[in-house]
Amino acid sequence: MKNTDNTTLQQEIDHLSEFMLPERYRVIKNVLENRTKYITVCLENIFHTQNASAILRSCEAFGIQEVNLIETICEFKPNIQIAKGTDKWLDIHSHKEQNATTNLVKQLKRDGFRIVSTAPHANGVSCEDFDVTKGKIALFFGTEKTGISDELAELTDEFITIPMYGFVESLNVSVCSAISLQSITEKLHKSEIDWQLTNQEKLVMLNRWMKYSIKDSEGILKIK
Repeated sequence: MKNTDNTTLQQEIDHLSEFMLPERYRVIKNVLENRTKYITVCLENIFHTQNASAILRSCEAFGIQEVNLIETICEFKPNIQIAKGTDKWLDIHSHKEQNATTNLVKQLKRDGFRIVSTAPHANGVSCEDFDVTKGKIALFFGTEKTGISDELAELTDEFITIPMYGFVESLNVSVCSAISLQSITEKLHKSEIDWQLTNQEKLVMLNRWMKYSIKDSEGILKIK
């Protein structure tokens, strides 16, 4: 069944490529080569939609494919002007059930992720000193005023901090995410870790992204 599915995906890709400019096709392929699921970003009840939307934009810019939204208190509604449509290129998972934080952490740990939280006053390491080679990373960011919950703090394996040298004691969560992701993904790209998507994942994503990029792609595929 898997081979049949892959064949169908490739056939659709080949057909859709006839309706796409070669340069656009090359851009999509290049982005795919820099996508990763080695890191997943998790947002715990981000209150301001502009912050959550800015984080999604940073995730897309730095090649993060999967984002988990814990929405037990605050529902996420993307700000179109800030997200700029970047959410459609990502795999976004919403968690609204009771005990969502604990349930998500348990699932991520079962999937082999280290639980890493950003906290300005925690006993953690700086982004520059953070070791990306120890295993897959689930990077958590907490709500604007209070940061990560006590529940999440208890479940966290490692903390990272951003050194600051001014009077302010913390950064806006969207700024914090951008700095953290830039530093960590740069270290990842320089490492020898197999951080890229699998060939199967690339095929699925290429098919999906091409459908997003081509007007009436489903109609085109129906008459091929």
